[in-house]
Amino acid sequence: CFCISRAMVWIPCPGTGPDYYITHIQNQITKCKHMNNTYYTIIKTGFGWVGIAGSSTGLCRITLPQISLEETMKLIPPQAIVDSSFFGSLPERMKRYFDGIPVTFPDILDFSNITQFQKSVFEATRLIVYGETRSYSWIATHAGKPFASRAVGQALSHNPFPVIIPCHRVIMNDGTPGGFYGGQVLKKRLLDMEYAVYKV
Repeated sequence: CFCISRAMVWIPCPGTGPDYYITHIQNQITKCKHMNNTYYTIIKTGFGWVGIAGSSTGLCRITLPQISLEETMKLIPPQAIVDSSFFGSLPERMKRYFDGIPVTFPDILDFSNITQFQKSVFEATRLIVYGETRSYSWIATHAGKPFASRAVGQALSHNPFPVIIPCHRVIMNDGTPGGFYGGQVLKKRLLDMEYAVYKV
């Protein structure tokens, strides 16, 4: 059985799009595969279908919204066991977020398959609250590498926890949105939903 709620479509931006996203997710799935007792649930949100996977160590994967349940299932570790109760209130909070309601995500994340630099970038990005944005250089400084803005972008392009690690809130120094592995259309839609300020 699956945890269910409401609907939209993930629209990729040219240059990032489904091929990049699918390859990126499949790499993350490979990492999740090596965990024992991985659980998952799939929820239908106001932006599309979202998959959540994790183990007793913490969450190992959140998918971006997909256009169908079938597409989302492709992004879930194949040995994972369906169990929505394992994730507590997270599925409901995720639905509320995509309905435009500010929520918090204090959930434990499994950082065992990422580098120390990626962890520093993700932890700095997690500090950005709903409705606000920060630049890549701000993240670099708070990650302890003030001249590594480009590396920050690389790290965020492999973020396994979108929304919880809100990489869509990281924008260019000039205020324009910048890149996003889910596509610029989705990035702008998330920022607009949060009433965040950025330059068109």
